[in-house]
Amino acid sequence: MTLISNDIDKAAAILSANDLVAIPTETVYGLAGNIYSEEAIKKIFTLKKRPFFNPLIVHIHSLEQVTDLALEFPEKAKMLAQAFWPGSLTLVLKKRPQVPDLITAGKDTVGLRMPQHELTLALLKKLDFPVAAPSANPFTHISPTSPQHVHRYFDDSLQMILDGGNCSNGIESTIIGFEQDEPVIYRLGSISIEDIQAVVGAVVIKNKKEDAPDAPGMLDKHYAPRTKTILTTDVNKSIQEYSGKQIGLLLHHSYEQAFNVKHIAYLSQSGDLKEAASQLYSAMHQLDHLQLDVIIAHRLPDTGLGKAMNDRLERATK
Repeated sequence: MTLISNDIDKAAAILSANDLVAIPTETVYGLAGNIYSEEAIKKIFTLKKRPFFNPLIVHIHSLEQVTDLALEFPEKAKMLAQAFWPGSLTLVLKKRPQVPDLITAGKDTVGLRMPQHELTLALLKKLDFPVAAPSANPFTHISPTSPQHVHRYFDDSLQMILDGGNCSNGIESTIIGFEQDEPVIYRLGSISIEDIQAVVGAVVIKNKKEDAPDAPGMLDKHYAPRTKTILTTDVNKSIQEYSGKQIGLLLHHSYEQAFNVKHIAYLSQSGDLKEAASQLYSAMHQLDHLQLDVIIAHRLPDTGLGKAMNDRLERATK
């Protein structure tokens, strides 16, 4: 039986024994294992059914650990780390030789992140190794933002879920790599492009790559419910197209009109994008378990966090 607990000593013992623990972060729950244990890392890929060509993110608790893992720390990377760590930012940097190729899918770079979650930071400080922690869900499925989501996915095939409550940000970290020391966004996430640009100026977006992706979240199909899902700018038209079907709506704010559908999930009654982001995966999980024929998601405003949420919904509909 999977233990759901906030006991970080127990979690540390399991991780030190080369087994896995689901850990909370402010973005989503991660499936954590010792980066220096081939046994643990292979368990991550096996349990998630994740292809080995898709690299993992390493979670750290201090800036000092960057120099243990990365050969280079470009000036703009330092500026971003100082602005957003601990937080929802992953930096892809040139790796040191001791970082296993299994973590990086054979690439010469490694993704590093310092999560903004008190419980997980306390756990990381107890360990004498960093952990890799991709989202704690089967490959391509909706990311988990609560212990219950993780338990539903893995039932009793996981020793422990470290219970840190619901994730506050609700979508994954923004991933930034560096080409000629200039920042490139590989994955849109919980830190908006506008916030990134306020620190380092203009950035390039390269967030789609099917073959040997530079970072997680670049594949075309990802974050997907089991229920057929469509993304639309015209909710009424889409409802008409699926007339007679059991429909669930995913709406980002309240509407004056009524919709004749089985269920409606609102991300934010007021249309607040930060609140909407925090509720996105939770709402998708809810709709996915209602025995619907189709989920119709209304495209969000393509600004700020809306851009990252639209990215997730586009990949969920492939």
